[in-house]
Amino acid sequence: MFRALADGSRRAMVARLVDGPASVSQLAEPFGMALPTVVQHLRALEEAGIVSSEKVGRVRTYQLVPDALVPANAWIVAHRRPQERRLDRLGDYLTNHHPTQEN
Repeated sequence: MFRALADGSRRAMVARLVDGPASVSQLAEPFGMALPTVVQHLRALEEAGIVSSEKVGRVRTYQLVPDALVPANAWIVAHRRPQERRLDRLGDYLTNHHPTQEN
């Protein structure tokens, strides 16, 4: 999932899909890239379970998979807490050992 989201174009496509389903050509519009390139990006997102697609006639439409990003968010939250505790300890240390100087 993180590999799929590492690319800025893919993150932008996910952000667009927050507003609702979109076709490949709609998703390609803001990027100025060839449709096969957009399809490759969408395939990576689909393989990661972030989006799903449906083909009706000649039009393939993509939409976000509900709660697909929940596992990634859980991982981020679990790894953020130790960092926050370290920063809190650093802040306490700086406050107690390096008082601010007044001019």
